[in-house]
Amino acid sequence: QVQLVESGGGLVQAGGSLRLSCVASGSILSIFAMGWYRQAPGKQRELVATITSSGRTNYADSVKGRFTISRDNAKNTVYLQMNSLKPEDTAVYYCNAVIRKADWGPAQDYWGQGTQVTASS
Repeated sequence: QVQLVESGGGLVQAGGSLRLSCVASGSILSIFAMGWYRQAPGKQRELVATITSSGRTNYADSVKGRFTISRDNAKNTVYLQMNSLKPEDTAVYYCNAVIRKADWGPAQDYWGQGTQVTASS
């Protein structure tokens, strides 16, 4: 089985910073794209940032210049450094990864359980 486990969420004042981490574990052969999504109450889940296995990144316009996604391929880990947090960044943040398992089956999407980020005004 494959698991994604997030950590690093919490409560911070507006203008503050948090760093999220997500570790993939299990019978993993390859990890392709990894990313972060978020879902605020009453809203649809939305993309925050993604990063390919070669390090190419993509960001939502709302977080450009404030958030930075990175990954450590040796540790099967993706990070999200969030600076200058705003109340509108408050949401549950989910880790996503496209993974091919060691059984050489097709690559599939996997999701973490989510971690709450709250930026208070």
